[in-house]
Formats: sequence, structure tokens, C-alpha cells
Amino acid sequence: MGAYLNPGNEGFRTITNDIYVDKTGLIDYVNSTIDTPRKLTCFSRPRRFGKSFAAKMLCAYYDKSCDSRVLFQNLEISGLKSFEKGLNRYNVIYLDITRFIARAKNKGSDMILDLQAAVIEELTGAFPACIKEGETFLADALFAVSEKTDEKFIIIIDEWDALFREAKNDEIIQKKYIQLLRGLFKAGPITDRTIAAAYMTGILPIKKYGTESALTDFKEFTMTKPAKLARYIGFTEEEVRKLCTDQDMDFEKMSAWYDGYSFHNIRHVYNPNSVMNAILDGEIANYWTSSETYESLKSYISMNFDGLKDSIVAMLGGEQIRVKVSMFQNDVSSFKSKDDVLTLLIHLGYLGYDADNGKAFIPNQEIADAFADAVSGDEWADVQELLQDSENLLEATLRGDSDAVAAALEKAHHLNSSILRYNNEASLSSAIMIAYYTARRFYKIVPEFPEGKGFADLVFLPRKGTDRPAMVIELKYNKDADTAIKQIHENRYEGDLKKYFGNLLLVGINYDMDAVGENAKKHTCVIEKV
Repeated sequence: MGAYLNPGNEGFRTITNDIYVDKTGLIDYVNSTIDTPRKLTCFSRPRRFGKSFAAKMLCAYYDKSCDSRVLFQNLEISGLKSFEKGLNRYNVIYLDITRFIARAKNKGSDMILDLQAAVIEELTGAFPACIKEGETFLADALFAVSEKTDEKFIIIIDEWDALFREAKNDEIIQKKYIQLLRGLFKAGPITDRTIAAAYMTGILPIKKYGTESALTDFKEFTMTKPAKLARYIGFTEEEVRKLCTDQDMDFEKMSAWYDGYSFHNIRHVYNPNSVMNAILDGEIANYWTSSETYESLKSYISMNFDGLKDSIVAMLGGEQIRVKVSMFQNDVSSFKSKDDVLTLLIHLGYLGYDADNGKAFIPNQEIADAFADAVSGDEWADVQELLQDSENLLEATLRGDSDAVAAALEKAHHLNSSILRYNNEASLSSAIMIAYYTARRFYKIVPEFPEGKGFADLVFLPRKGTDRPAMVIELKYNKDADTAIKQIHENRYEGDLKKYFGNLLLVGINYDMDAVGENAKKHTCVIEKV
């Protein structure tokens, strides 16, 4: 076993010794690509979403230098038809690019030569009669081994995009790296003879130059288009429910904090690192910022692109924002528009993305808190003021202080309108969602809640473990708050809300958009306890 050639199965053995969520079905997909035109796979997803775990799993399964049958015998892959297809049958080349960069003595463009030299050295030790002396090109060294031994390689690259993130302004080293990958994977006799399959994983999709991928022969699965691999991005709802049952954790709280990533065929995907940390620590907390500092998020959302701040504020208010993801160049430096920044945040995991409607959103409470921390500095002072006032607003609502609520919402609406540059019904709804930001820790907030004869504008359902009342909020424009309360009664919002009778607040809010003089843009509020 070596660092690059046939690294063995100890990495995966260590993973399975702890609480393990079975993701070995991914092996079945990779098996289906072996020696086919689809044999090159790139699967990108955010940091702390299990990329390295998957890479070590694949190494353990394919590496012919070890026997991993016992490791897999009780896991999903063992019950699938392809189980025997690749089990410990291949020489594996494993490249952890982040680890190599950290250990590299040469941080310049010669790093690519050093990487190839390190792998060739191990290949030469294992196959001394195959590689010519002085060989410096990895693709030729692998081809020479395959020619002499009649064996192919499985190539696994972890954090493939690390150079594009850590040397983001060094185009020379980036291009040399792409040349190395093209040499290994460009369709042709060398690749066909040498490689049975390849699996790359990283945070970013494969770099684009213009509209073309730098590695056109790879089948890509990304946060904007995960296709059939969506269930391997993070934990599914079924997996998290089982973990919560087994470990005596509150599933509802787990869902509020770590769920929210949504894809075409799987609507509930959880941040796996945060779920596991919550289980191991025995408490729900913000684990995202322990691995991702908010400074990087702050630098992106503060970029001077027209409409970017509007979009961030709207998403803090619970809205979804349309994003054009196709023009992003898949790096951390080639930004041309707010869409590029938002697309990067999708790939980094700071935003969820619904490909069905082409919209991005803040997925859960943990990420919302990261945004709340990041909106600091003079350019975000108005947003910070909104967020800081939210706790007082919630307390005023709960004690039935309608005058204080009206005043707070009037201030929030004024601030929000100046931020978002519009003054209409959508502005009031967005202002209220941001104004009640703190409430998300205690409530599930549902816009357009279907009940009785109609839809409630906003319903606040108490989370498990809190004694706060449920709340129905009805918004009116150019009428009065009493009319809003009357509509709630007329629509007979019962159903799921009926169980809260005795502990339910009805909140009617009116905004007079057309009034002039001292009543201009006045907000009124009526609060009634059921």
C-alpha cells in the first residue's frame, strides 16, 4: 500500500467504526460506468458533505492490494448485482489534492511536475520493469504499466478543484493542472487502454473556459444538477429520521437546522457534517461556521454587483430568487454578475437551489445564521438593524402589545423598502418575514398557509419543545387591521391550527399605502387571542 498507489482500506474502516450512514449505493453507479463511454465521473458538492468519505469508500472497494469483503458485507452494495464486479479487482491511483498542496515543498507551477513525480515513483517501485527511466508524464507511466501487465487503473481524485480555490489567481499553475488532467482523461487510445473508471470529487464543478468545460469527457453531477446521485449529496430525510430514533435526538429540530437542500427527485437533503456533530455532541447547534468562517461568505455577498444585496435581503426574508447558473465559470475569481456570485454560493452550500423553478434560497436555520453574521459593516447597517429589532418584535407580539408591533413593523417596512428599492405588497410581506427573523428559532413559518376557506398570509407553528402560542398573521393594504382579523374568522382557519385553540394568536396588520399627511404609510395592528 502507498500514499498514491493502492492506499488500502484503513480510511474506510475507520469511518465505519463510528456511526455510519450507508452510502455504498454510489459504488453501484461507478460500477455501471466501468469500461463504458461514461467511465469518467465528477461529483461536486460543498465542503463537509462527505466527499472524502466517498473517495475512501471507493478506494477500499476497488483496491486489489487488500480484502474488503467483510467491510462491505452488511452494507447496501453487498445486496446489489454489481457487488462482485469491482471488489478488490483494480490498481487504484488516489490523489488527495488538498493534502498534496499542504505538503508540497514547491508551491509554484512546478508543483504539477512534483505531483506526477511522486506518483510515478510509487508506480516504479511496484512495477519496476514497466516504466522507463526518467519518465515525467503520469499518463505515459500508467500506459506503460497497462501495456506490460494488461491491467487497468481506477483513478480517484479527492478535492480535485483545490488548486482553483487556493491558487485562484495563478493561471499558469491552473492551466498546467488542466493539461495533466487532459493527458490522463482525454478520450483516446491511452485513456481507453489505461483507465477502467475515474471518480473526481470537489466543491466546484469542472472549470469552464468561456462556455466549454475544460474536461469535456466527464459526466458531471453538481449542486445545480445532481441527477441520479442526489441522494449521495448529503443525508436523506429517511436516514436522518433513523439516526434520530437510534440516537434519541429531536427530528423536528434537526430538520429545522440542517434540512433544506432540495433537488428534483429528493426534496429533503441534510447537511451530513452538522447532523453527525449534533448527534455526537447530543445538541442542536451551529456547526457550519466551525468549518466555514463567515468571512468568506461576507466577501462574496458584499461584491458590488447590481441587485446582489436585494437578493440577499429577500432570501433572508424567506423568498426564493431566480438565478441563471449556466454562465458561471466554476472558479472563485471570474465573477461578472450577481448570478455568478449566487451560483458560487449554491456550490459552496450557502444556498439551496431548486432546478425545477431555477430559484435559490437560504435552506435552513444554520445557514440563515451564517448570513445574519455575515451582513455586517456599513453597507449592511440597515439589515443589521432589522435583525437586531426582531427579538423585541416577537416579544411584543406574544404579550399582545399591538401598538409596539405596529410601530416595529412600520420601521421594518421603511428600512426594508429602502433596501429593496420598492414599496408595494411584496415589500410588506418581505419586511415582516425579516422583522420576525428571531421567531424562526421557535416557529416553523409557513407563507400562504392553506386552511378553511382560504389561505392565511403567514402562519407561525410552534416547534416541538416550546410553549409559545401559534400565530396567524393576515396582511391588508389600504383597509384596516380589524378587517384583517375579521377575514381570519371568516375563513375559519381550523384544521392543523385547531389543536392550538387556547394557545393561538390572531394578528391583523394593515398598511395604508395611499394615505397622505400624518397618516401616510401608517401601519396598524390588532392582536386577538383565541
